Amino acid sequence: MKTYVAKPATIDKKWYVVDASGKTLGRLSTVIADALRGKRKPIYTPNIDTGDFVVVVNAEKVVVTGRKAEQKMYYRHSGYPGGIKSESFARLIGRRPEEVLRRAVKGMLPHNKLGAAQLRKLKIYAGTEHPHEAQHPEVLEVKE
Repeated sequence: MKTYVAKPATIDKKWYVVDASGKTLGRLSTVIADALRGKRKPIYTPNIDTGDFVVVVNAEKVVVTGRKAEQKMYYRHSGYPGGIKSESFARLIGRRPEEVLRRAVKGMLPHNKLGAAQLRKLKIYAGTEHPHEAQHPEVLEVKE
């Protein structure tokens, strides 16, 4: 029996829409990362981008458990000595709600060119509206 290896030209990419309102950040991120990587498909190949496009709406309504809203910190560094900046989850979700979900999903993807290509297929919107109706996205269910 031969092993099937997916080829980039023959992959059928679908569009999914996910409603993030009331969903836990980590559990939602794992479902999105699996869809972006293509692990939901039987043709999954680790070194080929077999994943689908994912549109996330209501990113501002994602929740975290416990005291993470005050205690979870996000860091960035300018590259200069003393150039580290930190921001709490509560402040970042108020300022840029899309960035919270993007960082969580990015950490679950490969840290190379393939992961960057997969992350480009993630479209995140803070509100309920999105400009991807022409692609006829299907609803991707996330169990709570």
